[in-house]
Amino acid sequence: MAIDATQPYDETNIFARILRGEIPSKTVYEDEHALAFHDIAPQAPAHILVIPKGAYVSWDDFSARASDAEIAGFVRAVGTVARAAGMVAPGYRLLANTGPDAGQEVPHLHVHIFAGRPLGPMLAR
Repeated sequence: MAIDATQPYDETNIFARILRGEIPSKTVYEDEHALAFHDIAPQAPAHILVIPKGAYVSWDDFSARASDAEIAGFVRAVGTVARAAGMVAPGYRLLANTGPDAGQEVPHLHVHIFAGRPLGPMLAR
C-alpha cells in the first residue's frame, strides 16, 4: 500500500518501532541523526536502508522541517554507509520514494542503497 506523504507522522510505523528498539534490525551504522540497517527483503545483493532519527514522513517533510544539522548528518550518514560497505568503486543506487505515485510504503523518510551487481535502467520502460 502506497503512503500519502502529506499525512501526519504515524508513530506506529515499522521504522519508528525500530528506532524505539521494539523491533530488531541488522544495524550497520548509527549516530545521533541516522540509523542504517539491512533491508529484510533485499532487492539487490546489497540493500541497506538509511533513516533519519527524527519523525519525518518523506523527503519533502524532512527538507522543510529538519534542522540544518539533521539534514547534513543524514546526508553524510548515507555516504558513510556506502563507503563503509565498499560500494563506491563499483557503484550504487540511492532511492527515496515519496508519496503514492512513487510507491512509498513506510511513512518514515528512508533512503535505499542498492549495490552488488549492475542495476540496469533506473525505471522500467
